[in-house]
Order: sequence, then structure tokens, then C-alpha cells
Amino acid sequence: MNPFTVEEMNLLSIYRGETKEEVTEKIAFALSFMDKDMRELAKRTVKKVNSLSDQEFAALSIDSADEI
Repeated sequence: MNPFTVEEMNLLSIYRGETKEEVTEKIAFALSFMDKDMRELAKRTVKKVNSLSDQEFAALSIDSADEI
């Protein structure tokens, strides 16, 4: 089961990376450019990504909602 919301998956598709560390680094770098609501979404998403094992992250199908 995918633990991410549509909004979180869209964020992951924007900051796509090969590893969960790469994705979380990209999001962390962008935080200062985000508004308050987007920062909250990003922080929640990073928390969920960090809770996944590397294998679980690799198994995610990360596509933006308009690609589905």
C-alpha cells in the first residue's frame, strides 16, 4: 500500500531521485523557497520517505497525478 497522498506523490515526482537520500536532500534544499503550506507538505513527505526502507522506496512508482 502506498502511504503517500496525491500531493505528496506529486512533490516526490518533482524532486525525483535514485535514492531516498537524494530525494530528501533535494527537498531540504528547496525548503527555503517554499511558502508555509508547501513547507509543511514537504516536511511531512520527507518524514514519510525516511520511514521507508531503501527497498520500499525503490518499489514506489513515483508519477505525478497528471501522468497517471
